[in-house]
Amino acid sequence: MVGNLLRLIGAAVAAGVLTAAIALPAVGGAGVGVKSATDVLNLKPEDLVESDLPEKTEIRDAKGKLIAQFYYQNRESVKLDQVAPIMREAIISIEDFRFYQHGALDLEGSFRALMKNFQSGGVAQGGSTITQQYVKQVLLNKAETKEEKLAAIAPTVSRKLNELRYAMAIEQKHTKDEILERYLNIAYFGAGAYGIQAASKRFFDKPASELTLWEAATLAGAVQNPNATDPNLGKQHKAALLARRNVVLDRMAELKKITPEQAAESKAKKLGYKDIAIPGGCEASRYPYFCLYVQNEIRNDPQFGKTQEARENFLNRGGLVIKTTLDTKMQKAAEKAIKKYVFASDKPVAAEALIEPGTGEIKAMAASRKYGRSKKKNESNYNLVADAAHGGGTGFQAGSTFKVFTLTTALKEGMKFHDGLNSGSSFTANGYSDFKNCKGENVGDPSHTAHNAEGGGGFKTLQTGTWGSVNTFFLGLERKVGLCDVVKTAKDLGIKRSDGGKLQEVETFTLGVNEMDPVTVASAYATFGARGKYCKPMAITSITDRNGKTTDFKPGCKQVLDEEVADAVSDILSGVFTKGTMREVGGIGRDAAGKTGTTDGEMTAWFAGYTPDLAGAVSLGDPRGSYTHPLRSITIGGRYYSEVFGATISGRVWKATFLDALKNIDPSSFTPPNMDRFGGCSGGCAPKRPPKDSIENNGNAFTVPNGNDFGFGNGNGRGGNGRNGNGNGNRGTGTGNGGTGIAPMPILPSN
Repeated sequence: MVGNLLRLIGAAVAAGVLTAAIALPAVGGAGVGVKSATDVLNLKPEDLVESDLPEKTEIRDAKGKLIAQFYYQNRESVKLDQVAPIMREAIISIEDFRFYQHGALDLEGSFRALMKNFQSGGVAQGGSTITQQYVKQVLLNKAETKEEKLAAIAPTVSRKLNELRYAMAIEQKHTKDEILERYLNIAYFGAGAYGIQAASKRFFDKPASELTLWEAATLAGAVQNPNATDPNLGKQHKAALLARRNVVLDRMAELKKITPEQAAESKAKKLGYKDIAIPGGCEASRYPYFCLYVQNEIRNDPQFGKTQEARENFLNRGGLVIKTTLDTKMQKAAEKAIKKYVFASDKPVAAEALIEPGTGEIKAMAASRKYGRSKKKNESNYNLVADAAHGGGTGFQAGSTFKVFTLTTALKEGMKFHDGLNSGSSFTANGYSDFKNCKGENVGDPSHTAHNAEGGGGFKTLQTGTWGSVNTFFLGLERKVGLCDVVKTAKDLGIKRSDGGKLQEVETFTLGVNEMDPVTVASAYATFGARGKYCKPMAITSITDRNGKTTDFKPGCKQVLDEEVADAVSDILSGVFTKGTMREVGGIGRDAAGKTGTTDGEMTAWFAGYTPDLAGAVSLGDPRGSYTHPLRSITIGGRYYSEVFGATISGRVWKATFLDALKNIDPSSFTPPNMDRFGGCSGGCAPKRPPKDSIENNGNAFTVPNGNDFGFGNGNGRGGNGRNGNGNGNRGTGTGNGGTGIAPMPILPSN
């Protein structure tokens, strides 16, 4: 009888599962103990690979302030000396009071559990030590599939035997303090809190180092069955946790770790659960669009893992501190400006990105709509400010903001400020070969006729054509310098479609038919502010891993334009504020340059502009479809608009943003253009102005203002020179026929 009991005790000690089903071969003698049991079961230490625990990753702004966090498990690992001593006493008292006296096996604990199991007729209580519990948690965390997770906690003899083998190795590998520290960091406490630090903050809004007796007893009580005592699951669960806390206090008093009076005083307290939120993911961030950009930077970059799964684990389990480029002051400036002109409830959506020239650092990403999944609240479930690769959508056609790439190409190829060409009120290609893409294919479209926003035309220079944003002028200029050259310029400045597809190299490329996002357009315009240095958009400046190792990230910049060409572009674009489509809105009191952008039929409206210190792009369009929902006869921001151009809303948002964002930043100046290189005109000069008496009729002279309108001759007169025609008159007899000229096109309000 005694031998049978001892054999059962040996099995309990060895297996840790307290079940009467274990039967061991007779080993004889009343002195059988742990050694004999472990010998019979061939229990030898087996090394356990202890993988890094999933840790919370934090995203911080440029000044180090937390803006978002990601986690697979909400955990913050801490050292043992960062845990209040009373917490250590509480967990040991209730889970393994002889922890510092025994090895991997605890005969007393196992025997006590065995008796309990005999009484219950099953496995009602385990005799696991803290070391064994730690092993189980390691195996559970390593499990990938549902089956593996169930196997890690299955109440079977084989699982407990393996657990014991691992525990024996752990006891040899680590000190008791190290085991306790690891256990406290891996344990689940309920309410989504893993590890003592996260649990202390979640339950009581304080670090583990500041836990009081009754708080420590509460957390110690939660470990045994955290799902049954999860205070987030209702009153019954809270009551169960309170009862469990009192059990811990009684046990601590029984072990003389505290006095009966201390136990009674603590038991009189309420549960005190504070339910501190543990927000995770970009939806919970104050700056969700920037957060999405950072999240997708990690997901897309092979340097953070060879596979998508590896990169997800790096982000969600890595315990990283990611420092970013976000400037919250500039972010708030953008948010405030957008809110002034576009409401969150509006169907059209405004989005803005701010980028620093010379570094590519993204300083702000803002949109009129909140990020979320509620259609009722008119929220957006994708990144409105970025491309598809960073969580965005297809973007909006960029309109006339693309004309800057044709202007830049013309200056690169030797044209001067006053060089230009005649442009009518409409433009039709002469043939398919007028425009060739970069494969050499003919892409001209003689069946399509493009128009100016308000008609008109005439001879336009690089300056006046840009200031007036004349469509027909830029189509003619693109034909002159070559479509492929314009496309190459755009690509050099980082232009790529928002949806990730190939750029449409078509005749109307210069009119902005490709869909863009504000980050891409802002970074392209920042190139001019940096005097021709293009910098890839950058959101992350450093990543510190769980071990404190920091990796810094440098700007990815390349000189893609001659500095003097960039200076010339800036000089011309500066005139947009004083002589062009932004003149009614005005500038910002410091050197600034920019370009409005409106697509055909006012489907979308843009403004992109920059100073030497900051670049920004603002888009406005209807996500439901800009073709079917154009910006005409519409109310936006509480104001009715018959039609919306680039300067109407987007330009004003940009101006308000920059006035606020640059308020305490000393103004920098553009480098003046090299007038020896770009001043005047070369082969594309404007027609010479005829003398005042160039038109005569029976002795009466007519003055033709600037030679722009028309010329004619009659009788003894001679024909004047019309701007788009040749006057041809003969002195003496005969009739002189003047060529008809086209009056200069009025400057468009916001093309």
